[in-house]
Amino acid sequence: MDIIKDKYYELTKFYDWALEQSDPRVKDWFLMGSYTPTLAITALYVMLVYAGKWWMEKREAYKLKMAVFYYNIGLVILNFYIFYQTLVNTYRAGYSYICQPVVYSNDENEVNIAKALWWFYFSKCIEMMDTFFFVLKKKNNQISFLHVYHHATMFPIWWIGIKWVAGGQSFFGAMVNSFIHVIMYSYYGISALGPQYQKYLWWKRYLTMLQLIQFVTGIIHAAQSLVFKCDFPEWMHWALVVYAFTILLLFLNFYFHAYVKSMKKKKNDDGSVTNGTSGRNGKHSNGHVETKKSK
Repeated sequence: MDIIKDKYYELTKFYDWALEQSDPRVKDWFLMGSYTPTLAITALYVMLVYAGKWWMEKREAYKLKMAVFYYNIGLVILNFYIFYQTLVNTYRAGYSYICQPVVYSNDENEVNIAKALWWFYFSKCIEMMDTFFFVLKKKNNQISFLHVYHHATMFPIWWIGIKWVAGGQSFFGAMVNSFIHVIMYSYYGISALGPQYQKYLWWKRYLTMLQLIQFVTGIIHAAQSLVFKCDFPEWMHWALVVYAFTILLLFLNFYFHAYVKSMKKKKNDDGSVTNGTSGRNGKHSNGHVETKKSK
């Protein structure tokens, strides 16, 4: 018991010391005073996902057509705002895409970058609604391990990023991800309108490919910062590389099963011989397949 108390004391002491080293600009911003609310929201999210699936098991699925549509349009607007703010203000501040240290100043551009990154962090909380819509619509096939893992990790990870490095190299991942999310939530917004709009969603596979490119680009950007010894917390770069790699592997697994394996099966089915003739019906499924994320 004494060992546990000692370890707890050491951990608490380290946490208090780490808070003293954090970015003073964000100290009083919403949810940034303590890690507890972010962790509590994340834990509540995971519990509600599984409790919600159990609660909906014997109930009729909700339609929520327009609610989902407006939700997605709202996220398109928010992610475009984040993308625009990071792109414009990093350009004005003369940011480097190779190695950019954090500048803890109250310069207008630097503060705008920090605010945009905070909105990026908070957007990961809002995006948890993705899962709850799936739960209420009884789209349990969309609630994959990849989906829940991504939503349950991005929010607490980005709290750390905003608390200590709301600028510098952090801008790149947020800027690229928010750009991808503008496209992704546009797709989901159109998809929410119903089957009659599926003909406009032929580019679903390319969206998934864009997301894969995003993860690879993020890994390369963090890795080159390590190679060139950029003045940015090294442990954060390693954490990003490891985390992005886990997402990439899960996404590749999804891509293989959703497209490569299914296409092979389709070709085999279409090429099957019946009564001496080759059946090629050319049917294509446009059912909504979860392509996320990331966040």
